[in-house]
Amino acid sequence: MKKIFLITTLILLLQCGAYAITEDIAVKTYTNEKGLWGLKDTEDNIVVKAQYKKLIALGASSYIVQKKSKFGLIDKNNNVLVPIKYSHTSRLLGKYLRIGNGSKYALYNEKGVELLPMEYSTIDILFGGMFLTCKDYKYGIIDYNGKVILNNVFDDIYMPEPNIMRLKYLGQWYEIEQVKRGDLKLPEDMRNIKQNKNYIVTIMSEHPGDAIKYSAVTFTDYLLKLFSSISPAHEKTIDNLMLLQGADAVSIYLKLSWIPKYPFVFAKNYYNTVKNPNNGPLSEVKASFRKNGKKKDNQ
Repeated sequence: MKKIFLITTLILLLQCGAYAITEDIAVKTYTNEKGLWGLKDTEDNIVVKAQYKKLIALGASSYIVQKKSKFGLIDKNNNVLVPIKYSHTSRLLGKYLRIGNGSKYALYNEKGVELLPMEYSTIDILFGGMFLTCKDYKYGIIDYNGKVILNNVFDDIYMPEPNIMRLKYLGQWYEIEQVKRGDLKLPEDMRNIKQNKNYIVTIMSEHPGDAIKYSAVTFTDYLLKLFSSISPAHEKTIDNLMLLQGADAVSIYLKLSWIPKYPFVFAKNYYNTVKNPNNGPLSEVKASFRKNGKKKDNQ
């Protein structure tokens, strides 16, 4: 009796193991004579029929796909995780999907779990495992799991250093500095952050007497922003070039056909990453120039 029980248990375990292997099957991209992309396993068996104009790996378990002019997300077995109906898409950190129509975007993880609904005009990466979001011209922050850290009520948010965040709320600038060096980790209880010894909260002066000092600080921050924008622009450039090729397979790098396009695509993405006409480190300086210009015009 015991022997029968052990054999039955062993069979069940083997079945479970086989199922797990099937779920975590190793795949590779391939293309057919029409230039469409699909997936094959390591023995060249077709797992996903070549039917997509583009097929881009997202994390370790899913793929961004394009049919005609629309994008979506599938898993390795061609199960649709995000409907193939959106006009714009890009990867963040190689494992998050920013996707949308028009000027509105949503955010998904590689499992197809919605972290943010399609209500945001921008979704960008911040230090400390956070995303900066913009909704109705107001900024907020979420973590990588989609948990809201700061609601979208701020006029501006930026980080001049990994452990420092600056926020503009109702016309007043505030600075949060983490005492410990390293990437800023905002506390769960933001309401009592002033009493938290791990953080220094400062109200930034904007009085006329401090104008020169304040302008000098923001110019330094702007230079930091210029350099910190290189990495996001590079990541976006690689994504753009891979999307042009159809898949991010090793063969694309070996073809080298994307290299001549890199400087031009990078310059465009870098400019779009840095430009920020209504906020950012130089917004106060710009606003001051505009105010002074209007005063002169009225005189």
